[in-house]
Amino acid sequence: MRLMPRRTCPRHGIGHPCTCAMGNLYRFVEPLLLFLLKKSGQSHGYELAAELPRHAMTDSAIELAALYRTLRQLEENGCVTSEWEAEGSGPARRVYALTARGEEHLKEWLVVLGHLAQSMTRFVRIAQKPVNKATAENGRHVPKSGAPRKRAAARPSA
Repeated sequence: MRLMPRRTCPRHGIGHPCTCAMGNLYRFVEPLLLFLLKKSGQSHGYELAAELPRHAMTDSAIELAALYRTLRQLEENGCVTSEWEAEGSGPARRVYALTARGEEHLKEWLVVLGHLAQSMTRFVRIAQKPVNKATAENGRHVPKSGAPRKRAAARPSA
């Protein structure tokens, strides 16, 4: 069983889940699938596909190929298991279930998404404010006094 790579993020440090090491952030397919499997206990791919639009975090459609590719990756990483179910008269279907590792990975995603939500809220709040023309032109903060703020001198490294 290969687990998700645990990297030390140069920006966030050791032991801090972040989007830098999470992968598959595009359209948030991975956390959605983990959540849906936690909610349902187990599910077929087509059931997950039907449920995804109700919980999607973007306006973009999630393609079936991306869904199944993500499920395969989650299974390779020990977050999801699958078994073939051959009940009934139709073709065999794969049933997916969340593992304990998958529940932990969902918790990591919730931390990441919480930080991302805070960052996005902060950005929207700042971006909605009028921009000081002097700041926009030279990229430096100009205090109300009109004089540019001095930058702190770099500290010598030990």
